[in-house]
Amino acid sequence: MSDCGCGEVEAKNGAQRRTLGMLLAINALMFLLELGTGWFAGSTALVADSLDMFADATVYGIALYAVGRSVTAKQRAAFLSGIFQVGLALLVFADVLRRVLGGSDPEPSWMVGIGLLALVANVVCLLLIAQHRQGEVHMRASWIFSKNDVIANLGVIAAGFLVSLTGSRWPDLVIGLIVVAVVLRGGMTILRNQTSPTA
Repeated sequence: MSDCGCGEVEAKNGAQRRTLGMLLAINALMFLLELGTGWFAGSTALVADSLDMFADATVYGIALYAVGRSVTAKQRAAFLSGIFQVGLALLVFADVLRRVLGGSDPEPSWMVGIGLLALVANVVCLLLIAQHRQGEVHMRASWIFSKNDVIANLGVIAAGFLVSLTGSRWPDLVIGLIVVAVVLRGGMTILRNQTSPTA
């Protein structure tokens, strides 16, 4: 009997499930931590980054569902991930506008501290997903989200230092808008790389 390659496929699927499960757990935990701290510290950048973590946790959950399923299911998972990230970017943009109009008083020490913790978490995620970055469409989408997270974390840390140095809330708001742009670009990249699945 010839080898059908089923063992290799199952091993690959198992590796994807393990990686995505760890990414989902890390991002869900960091979402809760950053959201609570962001509201407490009055930081737009931290709230924006926490919602990015939530989006990523959702994306990893969708990708986890797609593992071992048909190509169409994987395309659908990636497409939904892109739509979700674009919607999140618009939601965070609305929050930035609310804080611009209503005022805010961010705490830079919390921004830097939690930003550094989130950076460590996302670097771990990036290392975990790196081996799958040239893989199937749902895994490539997960790689894009992880890479964007690291960029967003660096922005939060920079915003914290700038708020501390200048005594102004504007660095926090500007970085919040940059995080929005990063999230939106990631979602649009995924949507451009494929068409909406019809089945």
